[in-house]
Amino acid sequence: METTATTASGLDRGPGSLLLNASSVLPASVALPASVALPASVALPAALAASFLDTMGELIDDVVEADRVIARAAATRAALIDQARSWSEATASLMAADTSLVRRWSAAHVARRSLVSELAAALRLPERSTETLIEESRSLLRELPATMAALTGGQISYRHAQVMIDHANSLPAESRRAFEESALPFALKLTVSRFEHRARMVRERVHPESIEVRHSNCRDKRELRLDPTRDGMAWLTAYLPAVNAHAIYTRMTDIAADLQGPDEGRTLTQLRADIFCDLLIDSQTDTAPDAAPDAASDANSGTAAGAAHSSRRGLGRGIRARVLITVPVLTLLGRGTEPAVLEGYGPIDLDTARNLAADAPGFVRILTHPETGAVLSLGRDRYTIPPDLRAWLRMRDETCRAPGCGAPARRCDLDHTKDWQYHGPSNHNNLAHLCPKHHDQKHHTRWTVEHLGDGDLEWTSPTRHRYITEPATRIAAAP
Repeated sequence: METTATTASGLDRGPGSLLLNASSVLPASVALPASVALPASVALPAALAASFLDTMGELIDDVVEADRVIARAAATRAALIDQARSWSEATASLMAADTSLVRRWSAAHVARRSLVSELAAALRLPERSTETLIEESRSLLRELPATMAALTGGQISYRHAQVMIDHANSLPAESRRAFEESALPFALKLTVSRFEHRARMVRERVHPESIEVRHSNCRDKRELRLDPTRDGMAWLTAYLPAVNAHAIYTRMTDIAADLQGPDEGRTLTQLRADIFCDLLIDSQTDTAPDAAPDAASDANSGTAAGAAHSSRRGLGRGIRARVLITVPVLTLLGRGTEPAVLEGYGPIDLDTARNLAADAPGFVRILTHPETGAVLSLGRDRYTIPPDLRAWLRMRDETCRAPGCGAPARRCDLDHTKDWQYHGPSNHNNLAHLCPKHHDQKHHTRWTVEHLGDGDLEWTSPTRHRYITEPATRIAAAP
């Protein structure tokens, strides 16, 4: 919609008050000064409250339109950069004809370096970033036309396009178009982080080389890197096999969550970092409480009700994270090629999945039908597992089901969409994972949610905008 001057300047939200331009939101019959400040706690008449929501809805629409304009501008920039690249390459032959200069570089290299240097200077970007921008523009214009069209139409952001480019460029050239065709529908409706996860899944299906070969090659590149930053801080980054990295991060998170309480002032992020240092430097953490000798851990929730007793006070609790691994049954039997999936990460090689499903405590193997995706086994014969429905919903949702939220399902509440007190049933069509923040939001604001079936949820905002969130995995009816 077109933004009017009144809408753009008529509403200014400041701390503790709402500053209004009467002509922008109030009915003509309401006589107020041109500008009036209302305390946030004032209860407004229903008609006035509706006018406020209408104005808020218009502002949201204008923000969305502005975002589309940014996407279109990014597409225009990509087209112009690729034109500059093409022109530079086309004129390289003219440089070769110039005999007045003695060159140790080829004409093509001179043309490329000239383009990169000038574009970097013009955009005030590092040359490495400029090289990346040139290659991204080339990919969009020459290899990913549907993605370029979606960006030009303002349907996706440039960050979505970058995810598409990154994954497509990791594929052989002949596989990129098929990848784009399968992945683009997800870019149109998912956040960037969720799209990145989904794109990894799609990439596995179209990659002509087996994940076993690729994983073996990449595993040889594992490394630990230290990058100093400002104010006496540094980043410690580990490039590891996904299963190892996921297990380390989950263990740190579970111990940190167990330590949280009314007397603990550190955030979960801070606790996770402190425990990581404690366990690696001293092989213990002084912040962890003593564990009861006969306590057991609650594997489903990810928090520990207790752990194996340690004679050393402060040693981190012996939590084994419970991680879901989904394996198509024909793949496990050696008659299929669909990869196994590690919860929260994505596809992993089958050898790793077999080893974890067979031997590793704390991992729940989930076998699925190769066509319908129906759950065939939850590994009851080998592992102590949560109830069927809870495990099924966790696999279906994977994260909080609120729009834009990526909180892992194991850290979320299982919420009755229709409240239990209002006769809402406890079944898969009335249950969904919500993180504590969005659980509270559902109950204490005008946001509403409805199950549409097949795992889809429709959220309605206070301004009557509707947003649909889809399950991470579409599977058959719950057990």
